[in-house]
Amino acid sequence: MEIWRKSSYSGPSSNCVEIGWRKSGHSGVQTSCVEVGLGVDAVGVRDTKDRAGGLLAVDQQQWRAFLTAVRSDRFDTPKS
Repeated sequence: MEIWRKSSYSGPSSNCVEIGWRKSGHSGVQTSCVEVGLGVDAVGVRDTKDRAGGLLAVDQQQWRAFLTAVRSDRFDTPKS
């Protein structure tokens, strides 16, 4: 489900930016997950349980590096 909101930097102007937040498809019906919003210059990440609680914003290059690390299992804990 995508949620659109007008950027707070847009002011009263009708020329504004909308950001779409997307919950991972792997989350299913769970509410304990994160949402990602892709912008032009940054990627935002926020907690679905506390959407008004702020967000983490990183640039596109940092986001791609993070996804590459996740896909290569770099963060997996070794099984004993």
